[in-house]
Amino acid sequence: MLVVIHTPALDVLLIERADKPGYWQSVTGSKDRIDEPLADTCVREVAEETGIVIGSSALPRAALRDWQLVNVYEIYPVWRRRYAPGVTHNTEHVFGLTVPSGTPVALNPREHLRHQWLPYREAADRCFSPSNAEAILHL
Repeated sequence: MLVVIHTPALDVLLIERADKPGYWQSVTGSKDRIDEPLADTCVREVAEETGIVIGSSALPRAALRDWQLVNVYEIYPVWRRRYAPGVTHNTEHVFGLTVPSGTPVALNPREHLRHQWLPYREAADRCFSPSNAEAILHL
């Protein structure tokens, strides 16, 4: 799944991958188990990768929206080791998360090096992933 985190003013949070410096993206992740609901996966991954907790009075679960967009793309060879042997394509479900301006971000340093908030068009241009850039432009 992919979660585009943005403010009401459409500034988008991008995070730089630790395993590929210079590669900027939105929050991504996979289910921990086959029956895990996608929204629960989003809540977990957003917290793990950014420290942003969904489900409080400050950031209610309703701030997370399923955009009903699904992308199927070829997994970059450098990351195929994370998947079962023979898996070459990924199905990505796209969500959006609206957060207040000034929402603090606490990155997991094993996964990401830096973060930045950018106007959505600049954020789309900065993303290394075409499907991530396209998702941002849906804002």
